Amino acid sequence: MSQDQHTGMVEPELSLEQEFQARRTAALAMGGPKKLEQRRAEGRLNARERIELLLDKGTFRESGLFATSAVEADQAKTPADGKIIGSGQIDGRRASVIAYDFTVKGSSSSPVSNKKMSHFKELTAKVGMPLVYLSESTGVRMPDAMGGTGMGAANSKRRFLRQRQSPWASAAFGYCFGSAAWHTVSADFAVFRKGSVLAVSSPGLVSRATGQQVDAQELGGWKLHAEVTGYADAVADTDEEAIELIRRFLSYLPSHNGERPPLAEVPAGSGERSAELKDIVPAVRTKTYDVRKVIEIIADAGSVFPIKARYGKSLATSLVRIGGQSVGIIANNPMFKGGALDGPACDKATSFLVLCDSYNIPVVFLVDQPGFLIGLEAERNKIAGKVINWMNALSLVTVPKIAITLRKNYGQAYVNMGGGLTADTTAGWWSTEVSFMDPSSAVSVVHGIDRESDPELFEQRFAEMAKGTTVYDVARVFGFEHVLDPSETRDFILGALEEHYCARTGGIGEHLLSSWPTSF
Repeated sequence: MSQDQHTGMVEPELSLEQEFQARRTAALAMGGPKKLEQRRAEGRLNARERIELLLDKGTFRESGLFATSAVEADQAKTPADGKIIGSGQIDGRRASVIAYDFTVKGSSSSPVSNKKMSHFKELTAKVGMPLVYLSESTGVRMPDAMGGTGMGAANSKRRFLRQRQSPWASAAFGYCFGSAAWHTVSADFAVFRKGSVLAVSSPGLVSRATGQQVDAQELGGWKLHAEVTGYADAVADTDEEAIELIRRFLSYLPSHNGERPPLAEVPAGSGERSAELKDIVPAVRTKTYDVRKVIEIIADAGSVFPIKARYGKSLATSLVRIGGQSVGIIANNPMFKGGALDGPACDKATSFLVLCDSYNIPVVFLVDQPGFLIGLEAERNKIAGKVINWMNALSLVTVPKIAITLRKNYGQAYVNMGGGLTADTTAGWWSTEVSFMDPSSAVSVVHGIDRESDPELFEQRFAEMAKGTTVYDVARVFGFEHVLDPSETRDFILGALEEHYCARTGGIGEHLLSSWPTSF
């Protein structure tokens, strides 16, 4: 028998089975019906609903359901200690999930929930399966972390060390402070739901610290991270869309870095539009076009998955399938800044190379660029260092690299985009022009004249500078292995993927970039 402290009434003792059922029911109830109903009214899924959407039906196996805060007064208020964790399957493949339950103390992090998360981070790396974060948190839980004892007891050894042994993906659904922010920016793929906010500290804390009113979206809103920081690899309108994007992203990747990505069926009609490439890309190098249309034609039908589409727009990066095989495409886009490569484009290229090399995904460059963007702003934004970061990463890539020049290809960016023997095989369309600099600019630099001031002399000097810049001039010195009719591009890539498949390692790279920072 036991006595209820509130009523003073004597209640019968629960059997072991009754106690088990009561505790499980309480844990599964999360933050209670009122908070759950509030989320529904706001159009937000709760943590368990998100897990149901992410994993194949009936496959979730939860770990730590009966965990609670170690603080005595909070035990009954912290079911699962605010983090719902376990494993299941995504499209029949094993995966783990850490879902932040915002109905439990804002899914704030405590020593217990951190212990749960650390266990699964280590487990996924050890056994070889992806880890998905469904992120939404107010940050560290107070007063658990206050004082010397709180900080001194923290288990942080190697906690934030990230080596890409198995893929990580994260969805930022709402407020993401503390570990929700750290895990999102550490992930291989991060999708932000519109309305979400990711920052080191909350707007309220920042306002108190600075004495200035801070707007949440301006501080760390989804649009900032999609267009300015580049942390957002994709943007979703709803929880459902965000989770579907994660499922699709993982379909291009292996479960771990010791295997190749899964092969998919080649959809009917793939490759049938190759002849259209001649019409999409104007032969005149000053006319613009959208390289994303080129990617759609080269890739298997319906397989293009853009990465960081709103960031560094002069460079398009996409996961695609070609012949059913996962391939990463890095392509200059003349629709934006004429295809010139600025700082964000450099960061985007480097990040994408790291992703592909870490998970055994071959890389294809589609080149049409006038060089790196220059000027005061570019230099202040460290363009020189970003160019070299890109080159350092490229030099460490051990998956097959295929570079195809569509039109213009100038300066140092020629090397960054797979020229100068930095790719395993190279080709140029018959419309290709390669030089250290755009001949028009070279005339001005070398001779100090422009077309407006002396048209006749300019044209004469231009003709001199434009000599020896054709695709055949590059091929003559084996700068290109092949000269292509544009319609042959997909077939060329298919052949190159087969030719450069490393049979000695079963197509597995060396992963020299596995410890490269996910945000830099």
